[in-house]
Amino acid sequence: MEKTIRRQSLPDTDSVEELAGFWDHNDLTDFEHDLEEVREPVFVRAKGASVSIELRPAEAQQLKKIARSRGVRETTILRRWILERLQESSPR
Repeated sequence: MEKTIRRQSLPDTDSVEELAGFWDHNDLTDFEHDLEEVREPVFVRAKGASVSIELRPAEAQQLKKIARSRGVRETTILRRWILERLQESSPR
């Protein structure tokens, strides 16, 4: 008896983690018939202010170690820390 292979459908989610997991285990060519060409940007990055800070080499290395241990970039750690402090410091 032949097995019918059920075709998986594209996930209907905005979760980056779910989409990344899906594409880690699937091939884009299997979904060519579901794709459509778009002429305008789908994702628009929000514009924000950038701040540059200087760290001593040992400080930068320590930051890199912390970020690596948490599986994120250094900028992500810094942003989290800054947002935490801003929230703590904001008037209630």
